[in-house]
Amino acid sequence: MILSQLIDYDILRLIWWGLLGVLLVGFAVTGGFDLGTGALLPFVARSDLERRVVINTSGPVWEGNQVWLVLAGGAIFAAWPPLYAVSFSGFYLAMFAILFALILRPVAFKYRSKRDSAGWKTGWDCALFIGGFVPALIFGVAIGNVLQGVAFHFDSDLRIFYDGSTLFELLNPYALLCGLLSVSMLVMHAAGWLQLKTDGVIAARARAFGSIAALLTIVLFAAGGMALWLFVDGYGFTSAVVMDGPSNPLAKTVERGAGIWFNNYGLFPWMMIAPVLGFIGAIGAFIGLRAKWERTTMLWSALSIAGIISTVGLSMFPFILPSSVDPKSSLTVWDSSSSHLTLFIMLVVTVIFIPIILAYTTWVYHVLWGKVDAVAIRDDTGHSY
Repeated sequence: MILSQLIDYDILRLIWWGLLGVLLVGFAVTGGFDLGTGALLPFVARSDLERRVVINTSGPVWEGNQVWLVLAGGAIFAAWPPLYAVSFSGFYLAMFAILFALILRPVAFKYRSKRDSAGWKTGWDCALFIGGFVPALIFGVAIGNVLQGVAFHFDSDLRIFYDGSTLFELLNPYALLCGLLSVSMLVMHAAGWLQLKTDGVIAARARAFGSIAALLTIVLFAAGGMALWLFVDGYGFTSAVVMDGPSNPLAKTVERGAGIWFNNYGLFPWMMIAPVLGFIGAIGAFIGLRAKWERTTMLWSALSIAGIISTVGLSMFPFILPSSVDPKSSLTVWDSSSSHLTLFIMLVVTVIFIPIILAYTTWVYHVLWGKVDAVAIRDDTGHSY
């Protein structure tokens, strides 16, 4: 197609790298607060009525929030096929755990109120907690492993081989640190959501736990950066960078070394905006929770989430999945994408449908605007969870 030549191949690759980051941030910001709400459920709600109030803050919107996760998975599949193949092969046990936890959530939403039994409801409340906490933890663990490098390699025919062993190999100290950071920042975000959507003791408890989570986010983000500098090798090119050539991960040489993940900040100082936003957003969320700023606290926590996730992407650029066993097999923005035509067609489709999704999401939140309280739950037994 002649139209596809309007945008250079290297520019399309860069655009899709940025779009993938936007989709991941979109899921973390929208789906993140309902994951965090599930993780907070046992701590902010003591009675059955209080639990129903908390559940009904996210129950009507959680399905729409998953659109961003589906879009991110589809983008990886279509725009970065080797990344999709390696990640879903190497992390399949972790993926299974996430899927199991995510499947528990809709089942728990639908079945919790089907029987008037304390034991029945407690069981599904536990399922909601697992459905929130486990994905939040494992998403962070996955990012920690990506920063360290994943055990895979290509042979001369570009066949992919995963050289890792078990799920427990992925649960290493640095990855668990990143997992805890993920949990803390999503709990912080969820606390802002509950402060916005509830009143009384639920909101007060959410502010208390959210304040702790905000402080933990600041400490764990700083600790993750220090550990990345001191203990985790980064990856860098030692050969010429070909940005518009055919995708061939083996057509380069790569070195590993301490502190390399921080090189981009020296080359492009503007990238420091990302970690600064990560810290400032968490500080703003902490202040907002303590000061009971209902409408702005979530904006601060969303800013922190965007900054933290962007820090990972900008630190690794142009790498998207380094190989710990064969560095030259590492996947980068420039050598692991789909064809020029595929990326262009996908971009056209994205330009059409993303605004539609944003408009629909905005409309849904506008319609559902307002607080959830005990009176609303009692008066709407046929439609509430």
